[in-house]
Amino acid sequence: MEEWVGIQWHRFITRAADGRDNPGAVRLEEVQRSIGLMFRAGGGAQAVRLAPANATRVHNQRSFLQRVAGSGTHAYLGQWQPDVLSLPPAISVFGNAAQNRALYLWLAALAAQTQESGDWLTSQMAATRAALRTFPGLQKNYEKLRRAQLAERPDLSRLRGRAAQAERAVQCALRGEALPDDRPGDLSQADVAPLWLWLGQPPAVLDAARKTKDQDGEQNGTQNLSANDRRRRAAQAIRDERNEAPFIMMFRAESFMSWTEFTKVNRADDDDDDGNQLNAANNMDELAIAPDGQSSASRVKFDLDLPSAAHDDLPLGLGLKYPEWDYKRQALVPEHCSVQTYTARDAEPYTPPVALRTIARRMRRRLEALRAAQGRVRGQTEGDDIDLDAWIRYQADQGPRSSTPPVFQQRVRTERSLATLLLADLSLSTDAHVDDFTRVIDVIRDALYVFGEALHASGDPFAMLGFSSVRRTKVRINHLKDFDERWDKSCIARVNAISPGYYTRMGAAIRHATAQLSKRGEHQRLLLILTDGKPNDLDVYEGRYGLEDTRQAIREARQAGLTPFCVTIDADAHDYLPHLFGSQGYALVHRPQDLVGRLAAAYAGLTR
Repeated sequence: MEEWVGIQWHRFITRAADGRDNPGAVRLEEVQRSIGLMFRAGGGAQAVRLAPANATRVHNQRSFLQRVAGSGTHAYLGQWQPDVLSLPPAISVFGNAAQNRALYLWLAALAAQTQESGDWLTSQMAATRAALRTFPGLQKNYEKLRRAQLAERPDLSRLRGRAAQAERAVQCALRGEALPDDRPGDLSQADVAPLWLWLGQPPAVLDAARKTKDQDGEQNGTQNLSANDRRRRAAQAIRDERNEAPFIMMFRAESFMSWTEFTKVNRADDDDDDGNQLNAANNMDELAIAPDGQSSASRVKFDLDLPSAAHDDLPLGLGLKYPEWDYKRQALVPEHCSVQTYTARDAEPYTPPVALRTIARRMRRRLEALRAAQGRVRGQTEGDDIDLDAWIRYQADQGPRSSTPPVFQQRVRTERSLATLLLADLSLSTDAHVDDFTRVIDVIRDALYVFGEALHASGDPFAMLGFSSVRRTKVRINHLKDFDERWDKSCIARVNAISPGYYTRMGAAIRHATAQLSKRGEHQRLLLILTDGKPNDLDVYEGRYGLEDTRQAIREARQAGLTPFCVTIDADAHDYLPHLFGSQGYALVHRPQDLVGRLAAAYAGLTR
């Protein structure tokens, strides 16, 4: 009973202190699309990801109820980083929903103009001026928000020392006045009461930790505790002193034995998931990160080392060199990646099961019907149907009239000039299971076989390649079928022999496929990319670096006259594929079992 009363009291006093029941509150999900449009329109980087912010500690003057409830010490404030824009999960600063929504849009416009700087105050002032120049229509809303923000600022007469200096500098900046000379040099968002109108920036220690992590080859940071948790947290680099004094025993000598010491239970290891990691992370102001002298990247490299030449696939040729895009320098690094083509060693003959052959026959008939369909020639003086677009243009034309206007369209049988290259991702992630019996690589293998059968029946030339990588010096291309090869038992055996590889250096693979497909003389050249995740590798090819290089490779393919299109089974593909391929340049398969049908549908739509 005591515990129940305590829980109810905590809920009551916390709600009364924080005023959570605000009918004008606006959630981030409701305006996420508008925020993205505002950020991109203001010149924000395409690769920046939007995420809900985590609660951060603030120096706030708390009310009596907040002190009783123990609340008011943390707030969800906007945070800007070069690759992530973290905004409050909900804004209820004002009682009016329109003002809360306007605050979200202002933060998006401000983020588009924010730059890295050691001085948080001056950087936000400069970003504010740039945002108002870029979006003059926001001036009226900004003035309302600024006046409301100033009205909520603490009374300077009640502050002392550093807190008074920091607050005086913030209020001067909000009014557009000159900054006082006694303002703290290391002023940050956490030093003052919640400031909703500006964005915080990561501390310098986070940049130092990132540089140290890059040099050590650690690209993934800490392990994901939950795939659904995307909040950004503050981190601080500390020194691990556990091994500084090896003769000091780090345990509590006064611990007593208890009854549970004699209970036979499975005791958890340090690496076991007890389900409380996320709660613990959310309750911490900063995550302390200390290097332990070990490199996870090196361990992964050892585990995924390449096989010996006697057990590896057979290399074809001497290999090729391709450039790679460095987005920080905005330049191509020449001959940066080494690409080697391999073919399966001793691929055993393969006879597909009856069910898969039935699907292949159905898909073959579908593509044959598509190829046999009649095309339409527009702008004819006579024909089967009226061309509405040509008729409207003719009626709008003020020139002389003709007795036989070219406003008809005629059905004719046309011959396609099409070449297709299918590039399949064979990275280690394809070893994951779709269900109890099927892996992702099995679904990809079936899709390649069905697609090969269908394209072989259509008569259009096609090629198939797989790819994976281990750093930039070992980008592996699996030769499955060339344009000049016949689709026969040897090709089917090579498709059946594919297995999960290593990592996904997609940019180099796309450049190699572009070079092969550009040699074809067909009018339409289609580059189909089949993948299950985003670009990644052991070195710097992680996060934005890999995305920007892949985007540049796709741009190069389009400039070469190719039509790149991606089919993916990654549930998070909407976060990054529009940046790479455009909103209409990819297709998401929600169930891997539907990959075959979705791939054929995408091909039919692109070649119609």
